[in-house]
Amino acid sequence: MNAPFGRSPDDVRHRTIGSILIEEGRLRREDAERILRLQDKKGLTFGEAAKRLKVLSAEDIQYALARQFDHPYLMPGRSRLSKELVAAFSPVTPAAENLRTVRNQLMLRWFGDNSSNRAIAVVSVDRGDGRSWVAANLAVVFSQLGERTLLIDGDLRQPRQHRLFGISNRIGLTTLLAGRSAEGSIQNISELRDLSVLPAGAEAPNPQELLTRSAFKAFLADMQSKFDIILFDTPAASDYADAQILAVRAGAALVIAYDRRSRIAQLERLADDMRESGAQIVGSLIRTN
Repeated sequence: MNAPFGRSPDDVRHRTIGSILIEEGRLRREDAERILRLQDKKGLTFGEAAKRLKVLSAEDIQYALARQFDHPYLMPGRSRLSKELVAAFSPVTPAAENLRTVRNQLMLRWFGDNSSNRAIAVVSVDRGDGRSWVAANLAVVFSQLGERTLLIDGDLRQPRQHRLFGISNRIGLTTLLAGRSAEGSIQNISELRDLSVLPAGAEAPNPQELLTRSAFKAFLADMQSKFDIILFDTPAASDYADAQILAVRAGAALVIAYDRRSRIAQLERLADDMRESGAQIVGSLIRTN
């Protein structure tokens, strides 16, 4: 794994918070000296002393800690990525922590040491349940773990991943499955190491037919030899059969429910449909916001 600015992870971890922020232009040397004096006098941490002097914000400290521990971290306003990617912009929030918990459970229940389990589809019953948000943020936290991660936007009806990651949607999954040139369709997210995204691509009149083509199976087999984790975003299962097709292609599904809106009967029916088609349900996630 490559560390920022060509340094090894050990080099980064041995740098102090102050030196990281000075190098980034966020802290003046004279202010760093003021912080160190207060830190020594009051027995505070560097961050506590900096905040007491109002020299640094909590966000500055969070950024430096993330860099110190070689944890990819982005700053709002300095990236093309959407702020909805909380795992990238706010890695110490409860939302990001919950996503890491889901990631760890998926590693134990599905991915683990079984090399044949490389893909999973994020599914839900209705529109607005948050499938795209969950898929995108899970892709971020898997990549932060150092896993070579590919996020595929399988929602060929109302794709969102290209907007979340600030990339072109001119070519993508539809282009590839239609047999046209797929060069450049998989786009590396330079701000986040180990993460690549395959957008949905140009609008197609026959999404289900494209997803059932043998070319998709061959493509997925090729991707499983190149990536550790493959995540599929999907359209609402209540609207189209696409989600079921994608879950079968992946072999497994993560079911998303929305607190106080999703109906138990519909979720049970969705899970039954997935299992009958041959996809394993490996977990569920209830969104509360």
